Amino acid sequence: MEGAAVPDWDIAVEACMPQRHEDFFRANAGQPWPAEHARLAQQELETFASMLTDLGVTVTRPDVVDQRKSFSTPNWSTPGGLYAAMPRDLLLVVGDTIIEAPMAWRSRYFEIDAYRALLTDLFNRGGKWISAPKPQLREEWYDREYDGLTPYETGRYVTLEHEPTFDAADFIRCGRDIFAQRSHVTNQLGIDWVARHVGDEYKVHTIDHTDSSPMHIDASFMPIAPGKLLLNPGRIKEIPEIFKSWDVRFAPEPQLPKDHVLYMSSAWVSMNVFMVDEKRVVVEAGETELMRLFESWGIEPLPVSFRNVMRFGGCFHCVTTDVRRKGTLESYF
Repeated sequence: MEGAAVPDWDIAVEACMPQRHEDFFRANAGQPWPAEHARLAQQELETFASMLTDLGVTVTRPDVVDQRKSFSTPNWSTPGGLYAAMPRDLLLVVGDTIIEAPMAWRSRYFEIDAYRALLTDLFNRGGKWISAPKPQLREEWYDREYDGLTPYETGRYVTLEHEPTFDAADFIRCGRDIFAQRSHVTNQLGIDWVARHVGDEYKVHTIDHTDSSPMHIDASFMPIAPGKLLLNPGRIKEIPEIFKSWDVRFAPEPQLPKDHVLYMSSAWVSMNVFMVDEKRVVVEAGETELMRLFESWGIEPLPVSFRNVMRFGGCFHCVTTDVRRKGTLESYF
């Protein structure tokens, strides 16, 4: 969260964000977030990183980048960036390949800079590193007539199909299968680009949803462990056929207080958990009902306070990108 800035309120941001914050975004674009909220979020991130280290996980951190600098391309300009707090949004890991995402928010165009040293190190240690085509994000390539209430019914999203765009967080992998959603930041060309580049060893599936402001799959659809799937009851109405043999459960209502300020997400980011392994899951400390669900599944919850991080659009899954796991690549279907 160091150096984080409020993003500009453009059409792509508007499609994904709560309208109640429009005035705040417009007045503060390119400026620091409220200092106390940012400070508390940073403390929670440090606590989580220390916990993972104690569990034997090797934790690496991005460089600090000042996002409060304006920048431009020949097609547009923006008063600043966003942050380097959510690597899951930026980086898609498939086997020994790491893919940079061509993000639809202009404020995130150079967010990858904070990860350059880490990516270079991964490459030097034998990994494969590719970047999707850098999008132009031209003004006319956003649909200003999209239906902000029912994109899943009308088929209209703010991102059109002139060029591939996707956030890596609109994809989630189970072994040899990758599940994706069409959203306001991920278009069909983006999904097709990923499917064509991951090779024959993996298969990409598209998940139907009823999210009115879709952005990132992991607060709607979360494979937990082999044979276990967690779904958002308000966004996934029909269990995908491929999961009919799995134990599928619907997440309980989030327990976040109604007056807790969330700048960039809904309370359903409570589903955004992190699996340490098949038997242990990191859960926000206030989500006691969700912890009970995991316990009934035979999975040990590891509670960590994270409500200040949640203000900024993500939780444990978003703030991590696991680049190396022990085990064997399997197919679960």
